[in-house]
Amino acid sequence: MNLPLQLFPLWAVICSAIAYFNPSLFTGFKSSIVPLLMFIMLAMGLTLKPADFKRVIENKTAVGLGLVLQFTLMPVTAFLLSQLFSLDTQMLIGMVLVGAVAGGTASNVLCYLAKGDVALSVTMTAVSTLVGVIMTPLLTNLLIGQNVDIPVLSMLSSLAKIVLLPLLAGITLNYTFSNIIAKVHSKLPIIAMLAIIFIISIIVALNQQKMQSLSLLIVAAVMLHNLIGLTLGYWAPKKLGFNKQVCRTVAFEVGMQNSGLAVALAIKFFTPATAIAGTLFSIWHNISGSILAGYWQRKRAD
Repeated sequence: MNLPLQLFPLWAVICSAIAYFNPSLFTGFKSSIVPLLMFIMLAMGLTLKPADFKRVIENKTAVGLGLVLQFTLMPVTAFLLSQLFSLDTQMLIGMVLVGAVAGGTASNVLCYLAKGDVALSVTMTAVSTLVGVIMTPLLTNLLIGQNVDIPVLSMLSSLAKIVLLPLLAGITLNYTFSNIIAKVHSKLPIIAMLAIIFIISIIVALNQQKMQSLSLLIVAAVMLHNLIGLTLGYWAPKKLGFNKQVCRTVAFEVGMQNSGLAVALAIKFFTPATAIAGTLFSIWHNISGSILAGYWQRKRAD
């Protein structure tokens, strides 16, 4: 299973290039973005059991630190970088949405490849996903509500439908039919990765014309946003005395965002152009994360 997952960034770049040069192949699937995200959340739920959430208590300090960094460092960094690079309003919205969403499922895969604490990673992703249902609209409104009308209640409702319900459905199915679900567990990460790649391709196709005149500033802002998340996500737990395995886990959880969700929210509540930041982040964070995972894979985690 390792090889297909390690090739994920390559396939993301290849499919993005295909979508860029042949957008008509993907633009017709615009309405599939939300169902695909719901499927990814369902797949994530199928890997969880109610007992898994006991790890929140067992690892409460690490989980708490991850949540704090997730919902302070990432949204504030996104806002400050947007101001630093003087990004226009649409790019600002996209950057903040990426910063305000929860950690992405790709973090679990990369944590596994990097010899991190996979159980902790999955727990942190699940908890941040649940917390994000409330925090994402509130943080977006707090940071850019003075510039843009943020439909907080509508976003809350959409996040409950896109994230909360499929996740809970997956957990329920896994609890009820655990023996059956166990047979497909190993395939779920690959299926989720394929869904993410398809979402990225659709967004690239929808924004093909705008990406032709894409400013290098937004590219630089997105790359820095991710790198700051990975760096401080590792440095903060290290300074607090956590072992390397936990540090690697928190780094991926903080630096890898659920950018597919940010894209879906951008398109649903704003404009396709606001989804550009999320699209770029989707491509870049999988490349940077895979490089880092490959490096850590060769290094022992005490």
